[in-house]
Amino acid sequence: MNSRKKIPMRKCIASGEMKPKKELIRIVRSKEGEVSIDPTGKKSGRGAYLTLDREIILSAQKKNVLANQLSAHIDPSLYEQLLAIVDKEQQ
Repeated sequence: MNSRKKIPMRKCIASGEMKPKKELIRIVRSKEGEVSIDPTGKKSGRGAYLTLDREIILSAQKKNVLANQLSAHIDPSLYEQLLAIVDKEQQ
């Protein structure tokens, strides 16, 4: 038996890279159209993953990847929250 656990992989919507789920942050759009950061990865709704990397988040913001992926308006404050999470992770 293979005792190693399978690592769930997800695709970063900004870079297109497959990465372990732990290295990504999930952004979710609820049925009501509310977009929020989902650190647990358990909220119901349409999810999209971004790599926890300042450059990738800024590039996603510039290209409007999240808005296209989730078909919803993304408030600039969401990107600020994401950048704050990245800064916290890297300390």
